[in-house]
Amino acid sequence: MTAPVFVVEQMPTGPGFVLEGPEGRHAVSVKRLHAGEDVVLTDGRGHWAQGVVTAAEGKDRLVLTGLEPVHEEPRPVTRITVVQALPKGDRGELAVETMTETGVDAIVPWQAGRCITQWKGDRGLKALTKWRGTAREAGKQSRRVRFPEVTDVMTTKQVAALLATADFAAVLHEDRGYDSEPLATVALPEAGEIVLVVGPEGGVSPDELAAFAAAGARTCRLGRTVLRTSTAGTAATALLLGRTGRWS
Repeated sequence: MTAPVFVVEQMPTGPGFVLEGPEGRHAVSVKRLHAGEDVVLTDGRGHWAQGVVTAAEGKDRLVLTGLEPVHEEPRPVTRITVVQALPKGDRGELAVETMTETGVDAIVPWQAGRCITQWKGDRGLKALTKWRGTAREAGKQSRRVRFPEVTDVMTTKQVAALLATADFAAVLHEDRGYDSEPLATVALPEAGEIVLVVGPEGGVSPDELAAFAAAGARTCRLGRTVLRTSTAGTAATALLLGRTGRWS
């Protein structure tokens, strides 16, 4: 198994480092790491260094060495952003978790017209914090060193503006009465920004589809089956990672 990943705010400036606080507690008390084991430290923004445990002290101090040099994982040539309509309950966190594990580069929460869930006031801030925390933990679990950005929640107008800047933009929409292209074969750019829109359980409304089409988005489908909003983004991300060569 690859070395476990722990997050630091600033990368070490020398070969030695003491991992403390919640990350240190997780390493010592949960992972039960001991001398001689490898670990990876990252800031979640692409910088990382691999080191070796020299000692575990108390319940929350892990002493490390050999953390030079610090590497930087390059940004992917083709970036994938998923605009995720707000699902009910904890399905939003499930979507963020699985998309992060799969390899998505950015997640945009979207307050679609047919969303039952409403992110307003303190409740909205709390939900956004959970999404960002989920992305961080899933990034660590999947051994990533560049975690996906989870933006502030966007309105339909803001999403349309985002789509207009993309090198390829598509809305995942399954409706026999609405023309769509298979995402598996639609032409993709060799590089740049890909933005996908995943609608709520009630689907993307006609007005939203029109706004996104005006912004240059294509309408695409995944296959014969209809996926739930919490799984469609993960399936689409996996498909595109394969098609763009990032999974090769």
